[in-house]
Amino acid sequence: MLDSFAALLMGLAGAGHCIMMCGGIAGAFGQSVSTTTLLFYNLGRITSYCIAGALVGYAASVLTLLMPDALLVLRFVSGLLLILFGLYLAGWWLVLRRLERIGMPLWRRLQPFAQRIRQRQQLPAIFGAGMLWGWLPCGLVYSALSWAALSGSASQGAWMMLMFGFGTFPAMFAFGWFSKALQSILKSQGFRQAMGIIMILYGAWVIQIALRQISLFS
Repeated sequence: MLDSFAALLMGLAGAGHCIMMCGGIAGAFGQSVSTTTLLFYNLGRITSYCIAGALVGYAASVLTLLMPDALLVLRFVSGLLLILFGLYLAGWWLVLRRLERIGMPLWRRLQPFAQRIRQRQQLPAIFGAGMLWGWLPCGLVYSALSWAALSGSASQGAWMMLMFGFGTFPAMFAFGWFSKALQSILKSQGFRQAMGIIMILYGAWVIQIALRQISLFS
């Protein structure tokens, strides 16, 4: 339950980051298409998150069977990634951009295909374009996937990323309708730093719990 809340919180806290990373895509949709089209596009994006969450959740479950203590290590790593995301969100240390660069070659191949699909008017095509959008390299998504790995199963990993997707949904779905004043607040350094501090504190708390559990088993 707590991990699900963390995933949801990450999505909500990253609103400013989402707007800066994906605002051009979401804004174009919000200003030029129907609510239904925008909804299907975002549902496609969240579906890709769930697929990725299921994959990492399953991989982590296999790893845990082979190494029973692996879950504690994964929790420590998740807390560390949460801290790194907080630093990234606040603009204090952008190390997660290196992870985003890893996924850029794949995205360069997918982006032209996604743009062609997006031009079609059929809802299944819009949903497919949204699914491709879900694979856009993003430090926020990578941090959320570390929480999905903690779930211990494919179904729970998908659930974690569904919660994360719901957290990002308000910013991305309503971007086209946000006032410029609200967009300025969400993208402001003050808001990003405040959310970054929350993520850092939460990550430090998770690491503290993981270290305590590791010491009990050592």
